Amino acid sequence: MRIEITGTGRPGLASDVLSILEKRKLPVRGVEVAAHRTYFDLPALELQSFFGLTDDLLALKGVSGVREIQLLPAECQRMQFEALLNALSDPLIAVDMSANVVSANDAAIRAFSINAERLLNRVGLSELLGVEAGACLEARLKSCSGGEAAILGKPYLVDVLPVVENYAGSTMDAHGAVFIFRSASSLGQRIYSIEKREISVDTGLIGKSEAMKNVKKLIERFSSVNAPLLITGETGTGKELVARACHRLSDRSEKPFLALNCAALPESLAESELFGYAAGAFSGAQRNGKPGLLELADGGTIFLDEIGEMSLYLQAKLLRFLQDGSFIRIGGKAETRVDIRVLAATHRDLPHMVSDRTFREDLYYRLNVLSIHIPPLREREEDIPELAVYFSRQAAVQVGTEFSGISSDAMDCLCSFRWPGNARQMENLIFRSITLADTAILDKYDLPDELRSPSKKSPPQEIHANPLLLAEHRSTGEIYAERIEQTEKQMLAELYMHFPSTRKLAAQLGLSHSAVAKKLQKFGIAKNS
Repeated sequence: MRIEITGTGRPGLASDVLSILEKRKLPVRGVEVAAHRTYFDLPALELQSFFGLTDDLLALKGVSGVREIQLLPAECQRMQFEALLNALSDPLIAVDMSANVVSANDAAIRAFSINAERLLNRVGLSELLGVEAGACLEARLKSCSGGEAAILGKPYLVDVLPVVENYAGSTMDAHGAVFIFRSASSLGQRIYSIEKREISVDTGLIGKSEAMKNVKKLIERFSSVNAPLLITGETGTGKELVARACHRLSDRSEKPFLALNCAALPESLAESELFGYAAGAFSGAQRNGKPGLLELADGGTIFLDEIGEMSLYLQAKLLRFLQDGSFIRIGGKAETRVDIRVLAATHRDLPHMVSDRTFREDLYYRLNVLSIHIPPLREREEDIPELAVYFSRQAAVQVGTEFSGISSDAMDCLCSFRWPGNARQMENLIFRSITLADTAILDKYDLPDELRSPSKKSPPQEIHANPLLLAEHRSTGEIYAERIEQTEKQMLAELYMHFPSTRKLAAQLGLSHSAVAKKLQKFGIAKNS
């Protein structure tokens, strides 16, 4: 039984209490003193003897109360502390200054396959975790600096928190430390949780056209398949939204979704971001190394945007990873294996790049196991009104203004525009219009000039009839077709002088690279024409 004695704290009171316990032959297993309260752990005290002991104690001068308690304060604090440590998902190990393990939480016992009974013997780190890992952690204990350590072949980022008794000025006396181990996947999960945008229960895509319905069906069907997915479409069509929807509806939805824009980084930086690097891999690298996105996204999904811009060297490394799910950090020796689903997206014509040998054919077939093509906005005009209202409401919230709707004239302008930049262009132009609008209803005159112009397409060139052709009495259809062909040839020749490559010209005309190449070949147009 454990009891609490409340008193005035007079000198000699504790001695008098111990005398009474001695007379009653009650052994004491533990004593704690706090303020005007004294706590005793009396294992031999039974309930029938407790009332007689209470009378004896209350008869002492300075004792105001005696009651039974369940736990001593230190026992209660220890149990609460252990429950707190075991609730943490990161492995924790506490050691003394001789690197003997004092305690470990449940996460550490599971992650490092520790025999819990051995912790009672205060074994050393090297004996518990292996010589190499123990030596590394002992070095970090002496320097009180964190870094990376490999335990059971798996890398962890380690934080070292010294157990400090006193702190005065710049000196402190440490009596041990607590090691906190963070795996790359747990760090990736934290990153994903901070920036997580997957809140919808469905695909989250806007549009009721047949094309978008088909895209949504494919997303729902492909989300449960653990295979690479290639998403194609023009810039601004929402390829990342499709990738996020596939992740959100998959079994990996609670795991990280991390993205890498292959066009935004040079080759060397993209390689280190994707695969990570070992300690001292190159000059300027972090001293302890750095995990890459593949490690951070373990168990989840990685999205490689603009995969067509990836260099051939990185394509070869990515192909190696897709084959067996393993890779080696830059400058490292150990092979790391992760469980990741790869989603890729591009606006480029990958089959043509394969024929040009600017994209690996074997990688193309590895990525193109499943595919989704997002049509441009001009091919699904029925989605424009819904998108316009959605973007307007979003813009009004961001700007802090009211939004009641879009006038019919403004909607006509939005629906007749070709939107070469697709939904991203619409979102930006509507944000600008809502910002400048004076009323809650978005009017035609709130829109930019390019949306309000009478003709939203390139003005047709004037075609003059050739009297010689008319004299031949050919059909009007034949004359019309020939004139169209002549006009097309003239326009292509003029534009090719300003955009002297088939890719640049194709981008300006909104056509595919192969279609423009065929037209130039047909009309015999060269760069010097």
